[in-house]
Amino acid sequence: MTELLSVWGTGGCGRGIMPLLATMPEAADAQLVFIDDNAGQSTVNGRAVLSFEALCKAEAERKAVALAVASGVVRARLAERCDAAGIPLLSIWAENAITMDDVVIGEGSLVSPYVVFTSNIRVGRAFHANIHSIIEHDAVIGDYVTFAPGVRCNGNVAIGDFAYIGAGAVIRQGLSIGAGATVGMGAIVTRNVPAGATVIGNPARPLVKD
Repeated sequence: MTELLSVWGTGGCGRGIMPLLATMPEAADAQLVFIDDNAGQSTVNGRAVLSFEALCKAEAERKAVALAVASGVVRARLAERCDAAGIPLLSIWAENAITMDDVVIGEGSLVSPYVVFTSNIRVGRAFHANIHSIIEHDAVIGDYVTFAPGVRCNGNVAIGDFAYIGAGAVIRQGLSIGAGATVGMGAIVTRNVPAGATVIGNPARPLVKD
């Protein structure tokens, strides 16, 4: 038997995370697979694709799953399935990601290349930090939060569970982003964002739907 390390999701997120997993020392002697119940193909980028049921039935000394799905709500549902099956979440970090001082991050984080965490930061479960994102000092980030590429999160920012921060967004120091909020691509956030709200633009304002 061997270790079976898996990336749940064969979309762009999963295909970007799998190469990072392959560079990690713990993956050197492990079998690496994708998990996708609806992939419709047996391999993706040279890696086998299993259903979650097949993963549960597979014999291995150790199993772990990285949740490579952009939606925090979906990640939470998948995490519940992993918890129920007794399969731990796997954190995957790029070799050149930087953490400075007193940074605590929950299980299941996926951290892409050139991400920087400075000091005194607390982050919850299954956090996604995409390429070139920066998280500054004294940030407090909840569970299942997603940073798209190039997010700039300044110091003393609080972000609630399930928030999604779009590519290139900038969050001013000292603000709060409520649970389930969405910050649009390229938005410049200068005021607190209520829970569940969507804001866009510069300065960021609530999205008005027709």
